Parts: sequence; C-alpha cells; structure tokens
Amino acid sequence: MEENEIGIERHPWPAFVPDGARVLVLGTFPPKRSRWSMDFFYPNRINDFWRICGAIFFGNRDALWDASVGGFDLASIQRFLTERGIAMWDTAMAVRRLRDNASDKFLEIVEEIDLAGVLAVHPSIASVVTTGEKATGVVASQMGVSVPGIGVPVRGAVGGRELTLWRVPSSSRAYPLAFDKKVAAYREMFERLLG
Repeated sequence: MEENEIGIERHPWPAFVPDGARVLVLGTFPPKRSRWSMDFFYPNRINDFWRICGAIFFGNRDALWDASVGGFDLASIQRFLTERGIAMWDTAMAVRRLRDNASDKFLEIVEEIDLAGVLAVHPSIASVVTTGEKATGVVASQMGVSVPGIGVPVRGAVGGRELTLWRVPSSSRAYPLAFDKKVAAYREMFERLLG
C-alpha cells in the first residue's frame, strides 16, 4: 500500500504509553481534524470519553475540560493518564472514510494496529480496553477470541502474551446509552483493571 494512495488517512499521533502502564485503551480512529479540540485521543468536544473519566476519577464530568479555551485540557489529561497507568492508542493506523463523518460504521480500516508489537515494547500492559464494536472486532481477531459483549471481559493471547480484553460502550453521543450508564460501565472496568 502506498501512503499517498487517494482517500487514505494515516493516524496522526503516536501511542501514549506512560511508564508502567497496565491498561491500554483502544478506540478506532480520530475524527476529521475540523472536529478536534486538541491533538490527542478523543479530541471531539462532543465525545464524552474525557467527561466519563472526569466523572469517575474526579467526581466532576468537566474536570478535564478547559472552558477558557472551549476544549479539553491536554496537560491535565496526560497527567491523569500517567498517574493512573493508562495508555491510549487506536486500532486503525490507516483508514478510508466512506462518508464525511467520524462514524466507525463508515470507516474502512486499511491498516490495523500491530498489537503484538505494541505489547512487546510495553510489557507492563496486562489489559486492553476497547471503546466500540469496530475496535473490539480488530482486537478480538488479533487475539483469536470471539467479540465479547459490553462489560464481559475475555482472556486471550497476542504475540505469546496473555491479556484481558474488556469492551466498554462507545463514548460517542451517537451511541444510544445514557451518560450515567456509560459512566457505570467504565467505572466497573477501571475498578476491576486498576484496582
């Protein structure tokens, strides 16, 4: 595949993996740049991932939001992830958008994450969390397991490494689940995986 092939977008950022990270959170692929409020994972102002984390870890859904700039507070987010041992990456390294939006339904994955390679470089990671059906499908396929239901952890192996795969609901507001129910699902996962 040529990197300049028409219609292909390559992932814009490297993985964020703090020293000693135990949990790797994997989405699918960032939205179009016009939707970003920062150059980092879950950059869309209307995606609730960082609000869910704020509600769980800080008791305030807007703890990681900077109202003065109308976007997420990247420095606070990275500090939080480092303190908690949470790594961030995505399952698609290159995609084609079949429609002009961020919906996973209309993303064709051209190149998947090399999960075995990531785990080989970061041996402290013991669990992978996926935040949507498409991301879960990619990881389940690489682990050789069936796609699990939301909140149903499964054990598998990638590159000779045993690990847990845990699927949580999409943090997109387009996903039809109330915010409080998403918070409950993420809280259970983080409590089980981070202690």
